[in-house]
Amino acid sequence: MLAEIVAVIHSIGATVVRLLPILLVLGAVFAVLSYFWACNPGRPWWRKRELVTDLTYWFIIPLFARYLRIGLLVLGAAWLFGINTPEGLVAFYDDGRGPLGQLPLWAQAAIFLIASDVMMYWLHRGFHRPTMWRYHAVHHSSEDLDWISAARFHPVNIFLGGVLTDVVLLLAGISPNVLVFLGPFTIAHSAFVHANLNWTLGPFKYVIAGPVFHRWHHTTVAHGGEKNFASTFPVLDLMFGTFYMPKDKVPAVYGVADPMPPSFGAQMLYPFRR
Repeated sequence: MLAEIVAVIHSIGATVVRLLPILLVLGAVFAVLSYFWACNPGRPWWRKRELVTDLTYWFIIPLFARYLRIGLLVLGAAWLFGINTPEGLVAFYDDGRGPLGQLPLWAQAAIFLIASDVMMYWLHRGFHRPTMWRYHAVHHSSEDLDWISAARFHPVNIFLGGVLTDVVLLLAGISPNVLVFLGPFTIAHSAFVHANLNWTLGPFKYVIAGPVFHRWHHTTVAHGGEKNFASTFPVLDLMFGTFYMPKDKVPAVYGVADPMPPSFGAQMLYPFRR
């Protein structure tokens, strides 16, 4: 038992150590970019309100998502396929399985990226419905929207969003090896679309989500919110009538109507208030 506890602590420490250089690089890159191309000029990200809260999210939410994903994959393999041994789990997941697992890794990665974005689009719209909004409101609560806001998600939102789509696709047969390079891409792209940049990406704004595209999503309904639900591919919003990027205009107001407590702990409890 003690050995398992030590192993978990070591794994948590290793994850935190890997996050530190990522945060330093992202912070430096977006500090330079936003100095020249800020969408909303004002205080730099390191002076934003609730900075400590957002940093807490960056260290806690990835850990939560990682162990939740592993746990669901173990339970899924046991429940659906009767696999219960460590060796069986490694053989089951390592190289994928079925028709999807037979594809080249690049093809599996493309399928994973597209399929997860389609699922996330509809899940995202669901989180904007009254029943689920209280969980997603935590993500929208940042009034100083910047790259550091990207990890501000309630655990329920993470579970029913990114983690669930990952587990479904991996159980379907796609190899976890695709996450080796899609994982860093997801982190960098999420930080990018939340960054304080006035980049519309020009003609590529329909190809991949950019900062202005996603910043419109974070505005209030009165200022154009409730649009731009796609995480990666804006063509989904074009297809389903939710694309919104007015020409020669950038969003300026962010946050939610209902007052959100500033601390991490209070935001965890926020969805459960009466």
